[in-house]
Amino acid sequence: MNITDYGFCYDMLSENYSGIPARIISVHKGRFGIASDFGEGFAQLKGREYFFENETFPTVGDFVLIDHNNGGDSRIIKTLERRTYFSRRDPDKGKGEQAVAANFDYVFIVQSMNHDFNTKRLERYLTSARQSKAEPVIILTKADLTDDYLPYILETSRVAENVKTCIVSSKTGYGLNELSTYLQKGKTLVFLGSSGVGKSSLVNTLAGEKIMDVNGIREDDSKGRHTTTHRELIMLKNGAMIIDTPGMRELGMWDISEGLNDAFSDIETLAGKCRFRDCKHNTEPGCAVRKAIENGELDEARLDNYRKLQTEAKYNDDSVDYLRQKEQFFKKIEITKRKGRKKRN
Repeated sequence: MNITDYGFCYDMLSENYSGIPARIISVHKGRFGIASDFGEGFAQLKGREYFFENETFPTVGDFVLIDHNNGGDSRIIKTLERRTYFSRRDPDKGKGEQAVAANFDYVFIVQSMNHDFNTKRLERYLTSARQSKAEPVIILTKADLTDDYLPYILETSRVAENVKTCIVSSKTGYGLNELSTYLQKGKTLVFLGSSGVGKSSLVNTLAGEKIMDVNGIREDDSKGRHTTTHRELIMLKNGAMIIDTPGMRELGMWDISEGLNDAFSDIETLAGKCRFRDCKHNTEPGCAVRKAIENGELDEARLDNYRKLQTEAKYNDDSVDYLRQKEQFFKKIEITKRKGRKKRN
């Protein structure tokens, strides 16, 4: 085994580096699965660097430097700079950022062509993919369940212009050859998609073996249970790698400003044509966004989702300040109401 098989390049290292390059292939509580020139094994964080010197905590997909130990767990001494990564609000602390996947080349955004197809969720995932700096690819699964792909293609193109879309069926093999462009040795992919969309079936089909459990879906609403229990990087037989993590299913986005601009570039372009720089796109005169909605060039539901993600981004930027502003806003409303009642009395 060679660490370069896992996508590592030696130009990632500084001139005076110390340690053995490795990649994080799984994350467990307090312990990490690693791959290096010595093979696969386990490692723990070196306390001084990570708990007292503010070294970046590693996640699945990260390249790190280790003090190798033949007889037990190695020690992780440094996290190398990330090319791409996903992060979310820390679910344990309720605030702050937690990285959940790093150093991937493509983001496969998976939607099934059944009841689970959801353009708002697609926009959300596309925003995160753009923010990560990796290339997004939309995968429409379960092609065997419908004879009419056109409505799904039109809806997808409406919210994801200039993003490659592939239609596939894990059951029949339809469209899978088109994915070979991305499944190259040394390349890493991340899958985004809710439970029941066929991610696990697709991974197993691409791998040529059962490496992930597949649960059935409820026929009444096409929902399913997420089957991944820990974060891991899976090496396929052809040398491509897949990252899957339960945290990606309910992605609480963190710092999505750039991704939001890219995913909603149509709205950003229109907003730049509004008469007022601080236009809220409600009733302001000369609003190019409202005009586009009235002309049928822009769906109001897309604007609503854009605003929702903007609000979430603002909350993540400074949740304390956001809540303080919200509280002051409602206080002003209450004061206005009280003054109105006094005048009437």
